[in-house]
Amino acid sequence: MNWVLLSSIGAVFMAFFVMFVRMRAAKKPATAKKIILPPIFMSTGALMFVFPMFRVTPLEIVEAAGVGMLFSILLIKTSKFEIRDNEIYLKRSRAFIFILIGLLIVRIIAKLVLSSSIDYGELSGMFWILAFGMIVPWRIAMYLNFRKIHNELHGAIDTDTKMI
Repeated sequence: MNWVLLSSIGAVFMAFFVMFVRMRAAKKPATAKKIILPPIFMSTGALMFVFPMFRVTPLEIVEAAGVGMLFSILLIKTSKFEIRDNEIYLKRSRAFIFILIGLLIVRIIAKLVLSSSIDYGELSGMFWILAFGMIVPWRIAMYLNFRKIHNELHGAIDTDTKMI
């Protein structure tokens, strides 16, 4: 089976997993730890660049990170918090699921188009950079928004000791 097709199928399953996790997360109060940890866990994927087949050029790094940051704007716009029962919750957004599916479709099409001109290893590295470039700004924006609401809810006095 073709590696591009196999990785695209994997991306579809990951997207459904993310949607499932997001829907469950909306039922529990948000915490700074839950916002900060996913990019930290994802950062371990950078170890792929130890292997020469995954290495990318500086231009490819800039391109992939730039596209990821552009995509993050959509996620930032659809990730809002609300206060319920004196706790902070992530608001459910129907647009988030459609945006996630749209990003997945764009990613699969881009992977199919680019796989004919870019080596599979480099393409994998570029898509990891794209995903990391998308999740980091999104989570930073979420954390700043969460902190603002937390300060409003609990007052600015105790934030430094209880945030993480």
